[in-house]
Amino acid sequence: MGRAKVAVAAAADLEVLEAIKLAESEGLITPVLIGDEDVIKQLASKIELNLEKTNLIHEPDPIQAAHKAVDAVVDGQADFLMKGLINSSDFLRAVLRSERGLRTGRLLSHLAAFQVPGYTRLLFVTDGGMNIAPDLGQKKEILENSLLYLKGIGMDLVNVIVLAANEMVNSKMPATIDAKALEDMNRKGEFTNAVVEGPLALDGAVSAVALKHKGISSQINGNVDLFLVPSIEVGNVLGKSLVYFGGATMAGIILGAQVPIVLTSRNDTPRSKLMALTMAALSRRGELS
Repeated sequence: MGRAKVAVAAAADLEVLEAIKLAESEGLITPVLIGDEDVIKQLASKIELNLEKTNLIHEPDPIQAAHKAVDAVVDGQADFLMKGLINSSDFLRAVLRSERGLRTGRLLSHLAAFQVPGYTRLLFVTDGGMNIAPDLGQKKEILENSLLYLKGIGMDLVNVIVLAANEMVNSKMPATIDAKALEDMNRKGEFTNAVVEGPLALDGAVSAVALKHKGISSQINGNVDLFLVPSIEVGNVLGKSLVYFGGATMAGIILGAQVPIVLTSRNDTPRSKLMALTMAALSRRGELS
């Protein structure tokens, strides 16, 4: 596929530059670094990041750096975006600006990928990082964003579990009602490359044995690819539990704009940031295949 070009807004950030170095050494990306040139060079020297062939754009103001990063994508100089040392809301305002922005009309949502030791497949989770308490219509959009991405990287059929606390539809638990509605939409053919089941608790989502004990029939039968969570709290706790208790490696990107957006936490490891860059770079697979 060759290297993807990533525009990094406010790139004077040590952890971000460490991830850029890793991704560049793997042949995944070519960076366009936008930020305070002197500080970027100082940090790059500290981690032995060679900037000789790097497109470096001097812009000390973080907000203006975000706008210049968006400009780079709009003008075809970059394939996707990465947030550096800038407030997330300021960064996203540049992404969603009315003129020469990256709006698509779709809802922005977060998709996370987890490699869990001892588990035989990658697990994807949405949305544990963007939408706080999505309603049914928003959950549908969040799911569509994820399916579009996963189909683009080569997953012809995605097994989706809409998570809830239990499997019974209960009027006092809105998450179960939404889950059943999404399952019904799938039966009507609204999600073309997916099997969607819900409501289902976590044990039944990952364990055929648990399903058997509960007497639940499932086409997915424990082989879940994607969890659609009912709220940001559930996604956040599930993701951090996988990382801190399960030793998982996590990557995450923002979907719904014209290009993927790498918006990582300062607490993410350089390897996690590298994996996020990889997720975003892989999104070009669908465009090239």
